[in-house]
Amino acid sequence: MHRLLPFFVFLLLFSACLPEKKTQVLDLEQLSIESIHQKYSSGELTAVELVEAYLARIDSVNPKINALTIVNPKAMEIAKALDKEYKETGVLRPLHGIPMIVKDNINTIGMPTTAGSLALADFYPETDAFIIQQLEGAGAIIIAKSNMAEWAFSPMHSESSTAGTTRNPYNLDYVPAGSSGGTGAGIAANLGLIGLGTDTGNSIRGPSSHNALVGFRSTLGLVSREGIVPLYLRNDVVGPMCKTVADATRTLQVMAGIDPKDPLTAYSEGKAEKDYVQYLDKDGLNGARIGVFRTLSENDPDPEISTLFNQALKDMEGLGAILVDSVAVPNFDELRQNQWCPAFRADLEDFLQTYVKRDTMSSLEDVIRVGTKSDFARGRIASFSENSLRRGNPEIPCGNAYEDERRIAFLEAIEHTMDSLQLDVLVYPSWNNRPALIDNFQEEYKGDNSQIIAPATGQPAFTIPMGFSSGNLPAGLQFLGRMYAEPTLIRLTYSYEQGTKHRVAPKL
Repeated sequence: MHRLLPFFVFLLLFSACLPEKKTQVLDLEQLSIESIHQKYSSGELTAVELVEAYLARIDSVNPKINALTIVNPKAMEIAKALDKEYKETGVLRPLHGIPMIVKDNINTIGMPTTAGSLALADFYPETDAFIIQQLEGAGAIIIAKSNMAEWAFSPMHSESSTAGTTRNPYNLDYVPAGSSGGTGAGIAANLGLIGLGTDTGNSIRGPSSHNALVGFRSTLGLVSREGIVPLYLRNDVVGPMCKTVADATRTLQVMAGIDPKDPLTAYSEGKAEKDYVQYLDKDGLNGARIGVFRTLSENDPDPEISTLFNQALKDMEGLGAILVDSVAVPNFDELRQNQWCPAFRADLEDFLQTYVKRDTMSSLEDVIRVGTKSDFARGRIASFSENSLRRGNPEIPCGNAYEDERRIAFLEAIEHTMDSLQLDVLVYPSWNNRPALIDNFQEEYKGDNSQIIAPATGQPAFTIPMGFSSGNLPAGLQFLGRMYAEPTLIRLTYSYEQGTKHRVAPKL
């Protein structure tokens, strides 16, 4: 044995001289699309290493918040292919190697699309939704699908029959809002970098507000809804939910586009931008005219939310904005009435017959027959089975935002007010109240501001973090713009974000 000692000593000395193998510890909170691409370009990071980091984070954190329903079994395979492509071409696609969380009502090949329901628990789509094709074509990697309020029924909480209840990562006793609460909680907790939610009335902006995220509800018609389980297709929008305005903007830029399978997108012809990133302007609030819409902000608000909102106004003023405080829209209370048409039956049955294509699952009665584990969903689905007309003024047909006379009248009143005061946007809190406790989600829900204007008018509305209330609970500030005014909203929200830096990661 003693004869081998010199050899072992030599090995130890030789290994000590070797360069130390770099062990990379990624700070997922600090990552962005831009910084990831910089790391890819420098050779500091690969898509495989990034996906590995997110998968480890999912294993560690998701059991605490129950945000995700399924991890993509092919995520690593896709990452390897993207790394190989970049090595061969030297070209990074717009979302090359960016891990993405997709709400579980958006069709994705190879993973179930359940809408949180037992009726679709084993539905595997044959094709990707149009936006998934665009995002994956830009290089995004679906790392997981997210839990949601069953059938997207609830703005209050995110409970499904397939995965249970999602918790708010900032305070586990509280709701993440609904219906895109899984995406909201997952992105906030750094289980993915960019997320997709759908918003019929609140469901992008509510969870974004409750989870200190940026949420874009874009103009109706800018982004295709093809291949998405509908709630009310006349109001449904799909959009990005991200930690930053820049990431949400880069995601929206890939998503926007005309889709023959969604006729509403034809209205965006000539109105969509090819480059939304150019509007990321830190000085964007300087000289902007901001209309303070106290019609909503003063509707029985929580004092803490009022304090945050009024501080946000001061911050915008400090960043050079001109406040018009306050703004009133003539006849607002009458115009906002009778805008909702419960078209769930017709829209859902069209989806079932187009995509699911099963004789045993083609009608709302089939869905009711299979049942649900959620008392809340059971009550909602029963009410939707009875009526499909406008709740008031049933004689007026329920049309899209470009044809329905009540919707057009509402839009014209708001835009005329904005024009008369030369306003760039209207602002108000996304919610006037703090998030509710999960155990009391119905009793503590006092309404939200997101459902009142944009779903009916078709206008774009973005929410952005404006701070935290007691209990470490996030609050959101909402910017409402004119139709197709995404460039203005990007400019103003980015400037506010950069000037305030309210987002803080949850401690999990």
